[in-house]
Amino acid sequence: MANQRKIERLYTPTEQPGFLGAGHLARPVIQGSFAQTDPFIMLMDDILDKKDNEPAGGPHPHAGFETVTLLLEGSIGDENHKMKAGDFQMMTAGSGIIHTETIEEKTRMRLLQLWLTLPKKHRWTTPRVQDMFNEHVPVSNTGGVQLKLYSGSMSGLQSPVKNYVPVIIAEVNMQPGSESKLDIPSNFNAFIYVLQGEVSIGDEKRLVKQDQVGWFDIQYGSQLSEIKVQAGITGSRFVLYAAQPQGDAIVSHGPFIGDSSEDIVRLYKEFRQGKMQHISTVDEELKMKY
Repeated sequence: MANQRKIERLYTPTEQPGFLGAGHLARPVIQGSFAQTDPFIMLMDDILDKKDNEPAGGPHPHAGFETVTLLLEGSIGDENHKMKAGDFQMMTAGSGIIHTETIEEKTRMRLLQLWLTLPKKHRWTTPRVQDMFNEHVPVSNTGGVQLKLYSGSMSGLQSPVKNYVPVIIAEVNMQPGSESKLDIPSNFNAFIYVLQGEVSIGDEKRLVKQDQVGWFDIQYGSQLSEIKVQAGITGSRFVLYAAQPQGDAIVSHGPFIGDSSEDIVRLYKEFRQGKMQHISTVDEELKMKY
């Protein structure tokens, strides 16, 4: 019998003004030290209600980690690369790249963007980008529960997305009162973020409500553990993130992650000297589409 996972920490992220200006609200979903949240560095819930046609966003650098984007509503990007609701992207910044995220017109948009560490041995790997379109996301529908699996394997589904850090990312939509069991490795750090409704967890029925984050206890061993979920009377929609901790300390500054402060100084120098290429210019075999 699989070990039951329990909610260990519960909180509600505070909404704050976003960097894109008027109409942009952001919630820092991940809180606590990296030692607690490893391998998850940061997760932002960005909500944008843009009322004008002035371009927002633009090119910016990243290095030393992966950005993992799930678009929940609206669209983002330009004619070269556009994401729509339900699309998913995992971009490996690795040794350093320039990335462009643009919003050029009036729009309502919501996206979750995760910063995921890279294992120390792959910190400076060659950049690559993986795009999965909504219509190709592996899906199961059982007993009033829809599971969309973007990364990893779970409940008989397998995502084609390649991982440096073993990571499961799933969106779960539950009809009112429905129940399910989600299996993840015991030693994966894991949390859920509720987008709509509420869900109770485990035999103790710990309630996680809309806009709340629930972190699970972490256990030893690589065997599967079980998360029992039951939707409330209005149903539930939540995202599950679960991944293997890497145990490597990191240094974070601006758009860069490194193993030391010397790494950060070097990355800023390389960026200023124009040594980082745009992600759109990487070799075609490093642009994977699913």
